[in-house]
Amino acid sequence: MNKTRNGIILTLIMNIVLPYAAYTLLIGHTDSLTALSVAALIPLADSLYSLAKTRKVDAFSGFIFLGIVLSILAVLLGGDERFILLRESYITGIMGILFLASLLFSKPLIYYFAMRFNANRKAMADRWERLPGFRNTFRLMTLVWGLSLLLEAVVKVVLVYSLSIPAFLALSPFFSYGIIGLTIWWNVVYTRRIRKRYTAS
Repeated sequence: MNKTRNGIILTLIMNIVLPYAAYTLLIGHTDSLTALSVAALIPLADSLYSLAKTRKVDAFSGFIFLGIVLSILAVLLGGDERFILLRESYITGIMGILFLASLLFSKPLIYYFAMRFNANRKAMADRWERLPGFRNTFRLMTLVWGLSLLLEAVVKVVLVYSLSIPAFLALSPFFSYGIIGLTIWWNVVYTRRIRKRYTAS
């Protein structure tokens, strides 16, 4: 329990407190874009440390690296600091669209994700073929995740053009983590309920 709590505290410090402090300290001595770029290096360093320690690329690390690539592209394209601040939301927005678009196909994205980590893929494929309710479960989860990811992106866009940059750096992670956290909580509760229903199937 203490290990988990310490991990959460460290994550908040590396991804919220230190970037905000770095930007605030540097903005009086350099331009906003440079200050923001330096602040963005802190969560990147945290991600690189995690990568070196675990020796594997997880979803969070991939998310950070994609964000950095988009940040560089934004600079090359002449994007301002607010445009760069939205780098993570480009990813979540695109993922949200992909989730929703997958509902038009025979199997939604969540199904393929579940199959990848399911030990009994044959049983899962069998339930998909013979149980309409089972298929509806995955379509509902895909819909919820798609809408949540799009909502996170839209909220970030509204915030970045409504708040000052220091205020955005301080407040936006709480909105992002709140939306994604609530979606994860719903997914866990819903999955447990569905798993109990189909245990005997």
